[in-house]
Amino acid sequence: MKFKKVISFLVLSIIVLALVTSIIGIFYSDSNEVFQFKSIHGETIEVYSRGIYKLNSISMVAQGKAQDIVTLVLGIPLLLISLYLSRKGSLKGRVLLTGTLGYFLYTYISYVFLWMYNPLFLVYVILMSASFFSFILTMMSFDIGNLELHFNKKLPVKFIGGFQIFFGSALGMLWLGRTIPALINGTVPEGLEHYTTLVIQGLDLGFIVPVAVVSGVLIIKRKPMGYLLSSVIIVKGFTMGIAIIAMIIAMIYAGVKVSFVESAIFPIITLIIIYCLVLILKNINEK
Repeated sequence: MKFKKVISFLVLSIIVLALVTSIIGIFYSDSNEVFQFKSIHGETIEVYSRGIYKLNSISMVAQGKAQDIVTLVLGIPLLLISLYLSRKGSLKGRVLLTGTLGYFLYTYISYVFLWMYNPLFLVYVILMSASFFSFILTMMSFDIGNLELHFNKKLPVKFIGGFQIFFGSALGMLWLGRTIPALINGTVPEGLEHYTTLVIQGLDLGFIVPVAVVSGVLIIKRKPMGYLLSSVIIVKGFTMGIAIIAMIIAMIYAGVKVSFVESAIFPIITLIIIYCLVLILKNINEK
């Protein structure tokens, strides 16, 4: 694999730094001390006054701690295992590595631009940068021209591609349904709280939605890039789906109101993503 040493160095750096930030996020964010803060939009928000995530809302801290737990127990082990397999020349390992790096890139972009400033800011920036460059280098290491030959002809591309198109469209409509009414009414979107903008919705609408739809179309047509993009988006969707379920549980536990539609649809979608992941890995021919 091209860039093997550089990718290994970057991935190991991500593992070490993510381990540190996750442990700090889990164990140094507890605080019963909250105060009410009136945002510039006139909304009164309860925010934490202590801990690494201080000045963030109760909802955001619940989500952040849940994601830190998923990163610690799932993301880091998967990154380590996939790096080991990819260094052994396994295509499955490289697919898992690329998708997992996508999860870390998405996660730490959101940490850099969403969280209130805290002492880990520069660490988040390093994690974001290392995830970005290792993700790009890993994508470049694939032999796109011959990639189709490594996938079994029995792979149900219509099911996988159709699901990706549905998922991308549903996610897009979900977030547009939150933002467009606010634009029409001249109000702020629900869930903005005291933050400056909708970072997660921006990432999803700008990257996840178009990549999911385009990769779905390409894999249905059995285009080489479709196999790669679909594999990456499915692996990333698996890790992120588990994180979202953990966030929903954490918010409910913290007493935060959660949309019934979102709490019902994300676990179902995650189960389908897991099934798609099994299909993809099962139909990769290492030879």
